[in-house]
Amino acid sequence: MSAALTAPAIKPWPLPREDWLIANLDRVCSAIRQAEGGARHRLKDVRLLSPIANPGKIIGAPVNYRAHLDEANADQQISAGTTVKTIDHYGLFLKANSSLVGPAEGVMLGLKSRRNDHEGELVVVIGRACRNIQEANALDYVAGYCAGLDMTVRGVEERSLRKSLDSYTVLGPWLTTADEVDDPGDLLIHLEVNGEVRQHCSTAHLIFSVKRLIAYASAFYSLYPGDVIMTGTPAGVGPVTAGDTISLTIDKLGAMDVAVR
Repeated sequence: MSAALTAPAIKPWPLPREDWLIANLDRVCSAIRQAEGGARHRLKDVRLLSPIANPGKIIGAPVNYRAHLDEANADQQISAGTTVKTIDHYGLFLKANSSLVGPAEGVMLGLKSRRNDHEGELVVVIGRACRNIQEANALDYVAGYCAGLDMTVRGVEERSLRKSLDSYTVLGPWLTTADEVDDPGDLLIHLEVNGEVRQHCSTAHLIFSVKRLIAYASAFYSLYPGDVIMTGTPAGVGPVTAGDTISLTIDKLGAMDVAVR
């Protein structure tokens, strides 16, 4: 067995539980700052993939805005006939890594007989390994932030199943390093579908703040560089169909257009 694993064509095993780029982000950023020249490309001429390629975990935060709680209980298609509660009751959930794509790849609708909704969210990317950390210093473990779409099939099944279809986690447009964001608790999320405003809300209205989410997650999981925490969606979620374009903008993090097909 050991001889087979050391064959030249086979990578070392087991692989680390962290995303290599995020684990070495300081070195990568330093090399970028020192680089001279280099080709430049217009944004419209490149394909933006997910800024995180190999997260060990994608962690979701259900019902983390009070206004989203109200709309979920008022809409039977969202609540699936149940009484929706907040994150205090549900805790966290995990999404399959195979659901991860970048904005250029777009969303491929699955289970088209059901309602498929957009959910725009602030996304936190962990930068250092941690476990059981305190809320007060939770931001010390953040590599950066990006925008995210937590696409959702409505139904009675567990969230981890309904939100883990291929292409149902969209991250982009790029990673904004933590030093560029003074306060992740004061960022405006703005989402449109085909030019119609659907979501417009500040992260100031999170039930569990970014700090609390990181500390809470670390009480249950060991967190590694590249792990992703999706912080929850505000009110205004709604259905999308093939041919739609979802436009998501978050203060200081940039904007991305995502095609639905």
